[in-house]
Amino acid sequence: MQINWKSLAAAGLLAGVAASAHAVTEITWWHSMTGALNDRVAGLAGQFNKSQSEYKVNAVFKGSYDEALAAAIAAYRAGNAPNILQVFEVGTATMMYSKGAIKPVSEVMKSAGEKFDPSDYVPAVAGYYTSPKGEMMSLPFNSSTTVFYYNKDMFAKAGLDPEAAPKTWPEVVAAAAKLKANGEKCAYTTGWQSWVQLESFSAWHNVEFASNNNGFGGTNTRLKFNSPLHVRHIENLANWAKQGYFTYAGRKNEPEAKFYSGECGMLTSSSAAYASIAKNAKFKFAVSTLPYYSDVVGAPQNTIIGGASLWAMNGKTAEEYKGVAKFFKFLSQPEVQAKWHQETGYLPITKAAYELTRKSGFYKTQPGTDVSVQQMIVKTTAKSRGIRLGNFPQIRNVIDEELENVWTGKKSAKEALDNAVKRGDELLVRFEKANK
Repeated sequence: MQINWKSLAAAGLLAGVAASAHAVTEITWWHSMTGALNDRVAGLAGQFNKSQSEYKVNAVFKGSYDEALAAAIAAYRAGNAPNILQVFEVGTATMMYSKGAIKPVSEVMKSAGEKFDPSDYVPAVAGYYTSPKGEMMSLPFNSSTTVFYYNKDMFAKAGLDPEAAPKTWPEVVAAAAKLKANGEKCAYTTGWQSWVQLESFSAWHNVEFASNNNGFGGTNTRLKFNSPLHVRHIENLANWAKQGYFTYAGRKNEPEAKFYSGECGMLTSSSAAYASIAKNAKFKFAVSTLPYYSDVVGAPQNTIIGGASLWAMNGKTAEEYKGVAKFFKFLSQPEVQAKWHQETGYLPITKAAYELTRKSGFYKTQPGTDVSVQQMIVKTTAKSRGIRLGNFPQIRNVIDEELENVWTGKKSAKEALDNAVKRGDELLVRFEKANK
């Protein structure tokens, strides 16, 4: 049999044309989600990929938030940055002032012809990622806030009402005293000490953490968390540590394990800890609002967000941006957001997702899961909108170092906070000079 090479070549050419016509545009998404959250992120990408045939999102774990951000900066300089980068909230100012490195989400959606209304998103969340000009810069994704957890079984054994959560700091220390008297070695601990005890504490009490509307007004910002109220609170915690009422257990989320293992009776940490606590705790627990001082005018106000958002990196093709826009639209769907919120403890980023969850009866069957939302849906003030600072990750490291000096008795609360402000301001000045 004689082979007709011309026919085969023509057929091959046509097949190539058909293949290119249906070529899938690949979108790379760098993220920092580990464990079960990594599985859920992969699930979201897979769900989107199955929903259409034009684009394929590849979710790639790129290390911790710090590591992913550093890798993305290096990749951008080398010309091979990902299409989408997950950045923690304290890296927001760095991204906003990274000239030419990012493409605002509002611009991505508009150029792709996708409907996008910032008012659909929870105001306290969307506002954090919005520029002074009113342009939404990144897509809120895994947003969380600070909440209070307590062990109901431990409360009952100590003679405390398991249905009545401590609402103020004096009530927390009174409960801690009863827990200790009942033989508990760890009454109260906290995760994310800078975020909970100074950043959220400031917004919750409607006082400034930093000048210039907490950094939203520009780079010429200076720190203010060494006020008498801040000193009083850290001093109180130091005294409670000496009395055995407060146990320091780490800078980040390490203390959460001390709570869900049953070792500590009370915990302040991220709302996103809910999934891990619910999975691991062998006791009844409840979620309540962050404690406050009732003698402070304006308290409680609202807490601020943690977690991260998704940024579209610059220098990509129009077709890639269309894929990014479609994926962002998919992630913002009420059903997708409601499921993510219910499974992880992260906030529903849209009002529709919150309403869908509420109407489903989830908050009634899982009491306390709406606490984070209730703390965030109130109208914010200039002092409670959030904190957006240059070199914020480094500032947090400084705060952690100084607070650890307080817990170990090496420094007084005032001395440590004054020093943290001084060292932090030096980092702010450096950032200001670099972004003039």
